[in-house]
Amino acid sequence: MSTRKPTLRCIFLFLLTLFLVLSFNFAVADDKDEDGLEELLAVDDEVEQEAEVGGVKLSEAEVLSKAQRIVLELNNENTERVVTGNEFVLVLGYAPWCPRSAELMPHFAEAATSLKELGTPLLMAKLDADRYPKSASFLGVKGFPTLLLFVNGTSQPYSGGFTADDIVIWARKKTGTPVIRISSVAEAEEFLKKYQTFLIGRFDKFEGPDYEEFVSAAKSDNETQFVEVSQVELAQFLYPDIKPTDHFLGIVKSEPERYTAYDGAFTLNKILQFIDYNKFPLVTKLTEMNSIRVYSSPIKLQVLVFANVDDFKNLLDPLQDIARNFKSKIMFLYVDINDENLAKPFLTLYGLEESKNTVVAAFDNGMSSKYLLESEPTRSNIEEFCNKLVQGSLSPYFKSQPIPDNTEASVHVIVGKTFDDEILSSKKDVVLEVFTPWCINCEATSKQVEKLAKHYKGSTNLIFARIDASANEHPKLQVDDYPTLLLYTANDKMDPIKLSTKSSLKELAASISKHLKVKNQVVKDEL
Repeated sequence: MSTRKPTLRCIFLFLLTLFLVLSFNFAVADDKDEDGLEELLAVDDEVEQEAEVGGVKLSEAEVLSKAQRIVLELNNENTERVVTGNEFVLVLGYAPWCPRSAELMPHFAEAATSLKELGTPLLMAKLDADRYPKSASFLGVKGFPTLLLFVNGTSQPYSGGFTADDIVIWARKKTGTPVIRISSVAEAEEFLKKYQTFLIGRFDKFEGPDYEEFVSAAKSDNETQFVEVSQVELAQFLYPDIKPTDHFLGIVKSEPERYTAYDGAFTLNKILQFIDYNKFPLVTKLTEMNSIRVYSSPIKLQVLVFANVDDFKNLLDPLQDIARNFKSKIMFLYVDINDENLAKPFLTLYGLEESKNTVVAAFDNGMSSKYLLESEPTRSNIEEFCNKLVQGSLSPYFKSQPIPDNTEASVHVIVGKTFDDEILSSKKDVVLEVFTPWCINCEATSKQVEKLAKHYKGSTNLIFARIDASANEHPKLQVDDYPTLLLYTANDKMDPIKLSTKSSLKELAASISKHLKVKNQVVKDEL
């Protein structure tokens, strides 16, 4: 039985799928501003949160309990009646034992409170799908948690973000309020208290082709809040540097690169493209919650900085300056190196999974290539690294173990750094065993190779070697099955012959001798 290893492209797809699954299952983080690094780098405040209702202070638990009572509980008796008898119903299918359900529940309840206060014509409901499997089947709940929007009884999957604010934005867009209209300074002040990232549109009149494209874009986008104003003075309250034109679009974010104006044609696709290229901060903290948004970005070049919180604080300002110079060309991401769920899968691709020092790496998701900054992560080194990445002159990175000493070895150990010299450039014939430590059948093949090496010890033109493919890479070594035996003949190193790992020792020896026509070698009985 062979063990397959994914190619680099497959690894990228696996990581993407992993994040999509995590995001689909709503692995919700605690911080509500997923893109704001200031909050993410701050020390958590452990003071109990309180709210005041009718002059009486409520604890956070009491506020949550009040919010959860707004959410209708579904069961086998009322589920069909609720979803078919209301125009809009957002249903959360959950299981009490599911940790991600528990993480999502308070965000869902908080969103329900906000939506009720806003007067949205949406009923928020939840179903214990484990307890009521019949209703779960009727709704189409197949995993936990699942969010589904029912419009006049017909369901559509949830495709928004995963904080309470994200749910509110998505729900309002789907239920008839894709754009918030602001008509006074008081409304603008209240708006700024709730939204840190938004797209502002100023129109002399809320009509005409440009305005219609703006509204269409608002309906198509699932994540960004759109706001519209008419008065220039009011628009300047939200966007101080607004241009004095009849129509204006700009995106606002809570970070140093706060304002970005749109200068393209007022068409749905162009507006959505503008949002895609500008909705992220200069440097985005990668989380399970925002991973689906990151990997759906049209910006295919990504520079990732893996560091602990303290080290990253020192890098943030210079990194933001660098990011300004490569805006819309490179997406800059920060990953907490101590977050094993996020950092380790990426660092393993570089053979650096145990690293605790700052690592600067890059991916070209269009080419499925990876790169590594192998010098100190200084401002000048990172900037040069990014320049070469954009220019296409950066050499892809292939991981390698340290160069071993093969002086006395009967079977040479090959690593990524020695593959060219000892395999491709060697004037000798080479039998290469490709293995991984986790391969269940590799040990038996390794023993065969050891015996074959002893059998052919008298041949000066034949070398036996092995490479650990889990720790070493080379662009000319593309292997899908483990173990794999490859015979590189001296006169054709670009087209190795694949030997059967299921053959007996005698059969392998005979095959090697046949291909190489090894002289004065007799297959011994002990094989």
